[in-house]
Amino acid sequence: MAASTRKRYLLIGNGASGTYAAETIRKTDTEGEITLLTNEPYPLYNRVALPPFLRDEAKREKVFLRTPEQHAQKGIKLLVDTPITVLNTEARVATGADGQEFPYDRLLIATGGRPNPLPAPGATPDVQGIYNFQYWDDATAIRERINTARHAVVVGGSYIAYELAEAYRHHGLAVTWLIRGPRFLRRVLDEDGGALVDDIARAVGVDIIYGGEVAEVHSREGQVCGVTTTTGQHLSCDTIGVGLGVKMNVDFLEGTPITVRNGIVTNEYLETNVPDVFAAGDVAEFFDVSIGLHNQMGTWNNSVSHGRISGANMLGERKFYNDVPMYSTGLFDSRIRVMGLTPENVPDLESWEHLDAPNRNYQRLFFKDGRLVGGCLIGDVRMQTRIIQMIQTRQVIPEPDRENLLAA
Repeated sequence: MAASTRKRYLLIGNGASGTYAAETIRKTDTEGEITLLTNEPYPLYNRVALPPFLRDEAKREKVFLRTPEQHAQKGIKLLVDTPITVLNTEARVATGADGQEFPYDRLLIATGGRPNPLPAPGATPDVQGIYNFQYWDDATAIRERINTARHAVVVGGSYIAYELAEAYRHHGLAVTWLIRGPRFLRRVLDEDGGALVDDIARAVGVDIIYGGEVAEVHSREGQVCGVTTTTGQHLSCDTIGVGLGVKMNVDFLEGTPITVRNGIVTNEYLETNVPDVFAAGDVAEFFDVSIGLHNQMGTWNNSVSHGRISGANMLGERKFYNDVPMYSTGLFDSRIRVMGLTPENVPDLESWEHLDAPNRNYQRLFFKDGRLVGGCLIGDVRMQTRIIQMIQTRQVIPEPDRENLLAA
């Protein structure tokens, strides 16, 4: 009997990258076996919609993008609550926590990252009111807590911390934002940019404390009631929002030959160093042809593009990722856009910046080897299209002309 030519596609992670990769594969390969795994109990939902959900600006049905029935109709086998703990790339088998084995011919790893917990005495799992903000369950728990909370402490200088501060303040809570560094996004913004964010936040009633961390969490009858900072301040609160970055979900790759640095290293085709193993989304440290360097970007649009490209390449195509990653969000009553490469990824970038404080506008451009590789805009973001186009052309811009870009 002839061996079956039906391919087995295994996709670990059902976020934007995993789901769009599965659907891309199915459009071309109508016979292949597609298995999509997630360690959550849900099909795909839009993480970008979670902050609006906290502000009551998006309902549940707008957050969830797929149903199990839709996957089944496409012939995609979705298995929820199925974390992978072991991967054998030689045998081409992934093993779940329950011992179930998943053989594959093509593998996509799109596992993303998990939020870092608050590393302070008293921040134990049995204390209610302390929240990370990454998953749907986090969002629903935070939204429920907001109904009875009065004062929130937010910890961290990240996008997630900002989104929590904005949500709490939107619902009328008193908000104290505790940032360890000298400013919000301290590697992306200079002092002027950080001061502008400070002004924008304080104008809507958010109190920001810099240069301190949580030294201890205090609780009463199992409920959080305050924190003491490393600078000796005591802050009363009945909820804590934590935005202290993420750790990539790569533990199950230990012992495999797959190259992992901060993320899973891939080429421009999202291929790892192991044949027929791909990585996509937040977990992929991919070669970014627009800047000529490896890059890592935790944005929704980046993950969607990665999913479509990795799915096509798992079918045997040779498509490379050529988008400019961009993070875009509101900033209280303003807005912020961060594009391409920033000192968050590569510390030694040159930069040019301009602040228009009266109009609350800020621009910062990042250069490497004479080429524009990234930018940050606050307030007026109309320049973003031109910045993206200049990044993609990879044109060398002489130093005397760089400041003029900001005035153009």
